[in-house]
Amino acid sequence: MNIKNVYILDDRAILYINGEDAKEFLQNIISNDIHKVNEETSCFTSLLTPQGKFLYEFIIVRHKLGYLIDCEKSQSEGLFKQLTLYKLRSKVEILNLSNEFVVAGFSHEKFLTFDEAKDQSGFTIKYREDPIFLDPRNKQLGARLIINLEKLYLSLKKLNLHNADLKEYYSLSHSLGIVPKDLNKLQDKLFGIECNFEELNGIDFKKGCYVGQENTARIKLKNKLSKRLFPINVLNGKLHEGESIYNNEIEIGKVLIDNDYPFALVKYLNDNFNEKVNFITKNASIRIKKPDWIKN
Repeated sequence: MNIKNVYILDDRAILYINGEDAKEFLQNIISNDIHKVNEETSCFTSLLTPQGKFLYEFIIVRHKLGYLIDCEKSQSEGLFKQLTLYKLRSKVEILNLSNEFVVAGFSHEKFLTFDEAKDQSGFTIKYREDPIFLDPRNKQLGARLIINLEKLYLSLKKLNLHNADLKEYYSLSHSLGIVPKDLNKLQDKLFGIECNFEELNGIDFKKGCYVGQENTARIKLKNKLSKRLFPINVLNGKLHEGESIYNNEIEIGKVLIDNDYPFALVKYLNDNFNEKVNFITKNASIRIKKPDWIKN
């Protein structure tokens, strides 16, 4: 990622949660610990089904008296409705600020040029009043700025950042093994822990109860994690969502995201999973690589 490049993440949406019960409200439903979030630390987290299946993922940033929620735009309406459903009698206000705020991504190296910056995932500083944070999932994805749309281009000019092709950012994310888009295709298809949320700093196993906590903890504690979400590189042919992936006529996975940046749920502990071989689907030849940040 070039130090002068900036990527306008127009596929992202911003929700805002505030109110007297905002912290407790989030703590009771998300997979991470909201107490980690403050003016200097942002976190990645998820909202799961009661069975522990994936529903939504997002980044939480402390802002003024509440919390900014950085999520994929295609998921924002559903997330807003789900949060409202859980609200009940809580003294919480949930706003969709997507028409007012925009998210811009830039390099890890650029982030470290700021005086207050620290080289740690999730570390957050302010550019004037606007939060800038090093991606809490993986530092190699760089930093993000959440800013009012009206101030965006003047701020980027002052920061000496130049608009670059968003596909570069997507490709980097895919190569790192982090899903950049099309998250709705994963909903209810796999457990949150199978999305590698532990390694991406999205699950806290020391916090109390949250939605989906029981099955998530059981899979972790009983070593039941036998499948993971891995990126696919297509060598030739075409993928189709939901189709099986084979090696030696043995099924080792299933395609979940089949678009430009494809991912599969893979039986990565199976003897027939070998990163050095080509796998096949009905109409494609592919390679699957376990991300370097997954150690087991």
